[in-house]
Amino acid sequence: MIQCGNWPVGVCSWSLQTDVSGVVNAMDKLGIEHVHLAVGPAVGPDAKAYLDAITKQSWIVSSTMIDFPQEDYSSLESIRRTGGIAPDDCWEANRQRFTQAAEVTAQLGVRYISTHIGFIDHTRKELTRKILSRTKALADVAAEKGLELLMETGQETAVEMRKFLEKLNHPSVAINFDPANMILYDKGEPLEAVHILAPWIKHVHIKDAIRTNKRGTWGTEVPWGEGDVRTEEFLRTLRKVGFKGVLAIEREAGSDRFGDIQHAAEILTSFGKM
Repeated sequence: MIQCGNWPVGVCSWSLQTDVSGVVNAMDKLGIEHVHLAVGPAVGPDAKAYLDAITKQSWIVSSTMIDFPQEDYSSLESIRRTGGIAPDDCWEANRQRFTQAAEVTAQLGVRYISTHIGFIDHTRKELTRKILSRTKALADVAAEKGLELLMETGQETAVEMRKFLEKLNHPSVAINFDPANMILYDKGEPLEAVHILAPWIKHVHIKDAIRTNKRGTWGTEVPWGEGDVRTEEFLRTLRKVGFKGVLAIEREAGSDRFGDIQHAAEILTSFGKM
């Protein structure tokens, strides 16, 4: 099992862009046993075949992940409009999708289920009230099944996220911390954000990015260690605040995702020996 110090190292299944057998082969080559598992296929028409394939594996699933079909990442404006649980015309279908994903997560014996809830903007009070209410509804579903809902960071500043979490005040809500997302969305510095959000951070994505120099546009995702996350300082900061979860490598760009994931795993292993 690959570790970075005391932290297990995992991989996000969707980063590998393959089916279950492909994920199996990749994880065997990487020597990784932990996986952040996409469960969208487990609530679709091929659910039984997908679940049968998953349950045959000896993986340790650190968390599941559920996305929402209406989400459009083609631009910052489109994802702001369509992201997460905000769109009214999709809410009922998304609530049912999350509930099914939570059932699968519990069936697999996994503790966490992660998702993007959408953009948090406290200047829009009506929207904030709606997102709070819907997040509570999903968190209640998770709690009923013995799970915790992990909100992914990045589409808001750490201060905004903390304010949201304190208003929500739900014992079954925590954070999947993605440092690159904060840079891609230009929402602050990851090191500072770790300190602000430390009490809620239960799971971490290992992903790097370069910040945009043109306001209103995406930053650029790059391999771990080549961007603005300041990766060694980031890991030292996680250590300083007492993080005890899994580091799941995520790569959502590039022409050699497996190679980039393998390189990230090697860096993490080396850091763990420091």
